[in-house]
Amino acid sequence: QVQLVESGGGLVQAGDSLRLSCAASGRTFSNYAMGWFRQVPGKEREFVAAISLSGINKYYADSVKGRFTISRDNAKAPVYLQMNSLKPEDTAVYYCAAKSGLALDMRTGDIDYWGKGTLVTVSS
Repeated sequence: QVQLVESGGGLVQAGDSLRLSCAASGRTFSNYAMGWFRQVPGKEREFVAAISLSGINKYYADSVKGRFTISRDNAKAPVYLQMNSLKPEDTAVYYCAAKSGLALDMRTGDIDYWGKGTLVTVSS
């Protein structure tokens, strides 16, 4: 069974940092573009960041540019999300995602595999 499992979420204060990780089981994701999405209850899931197979190409939502950094290390975990200068509006459930194809195309939400999510809460 293919699984993506997120970790690293929690409760922090505005201005703090968190690092999310995504572990994989059931298959290797070294040949997949990886990314992160987030969702607030009552709203649609939104794109946060994506990274190509090589790790060279990275894409970010405008709302997180300059604060969040996506990276990958296929030997340890498929993808990480370093979140700095967190704001209360970053509060959401964060989902790891994998796509066979271009990282750029992940922005549309066309995803092959989803994790179950990890909650990030930023207090003001």
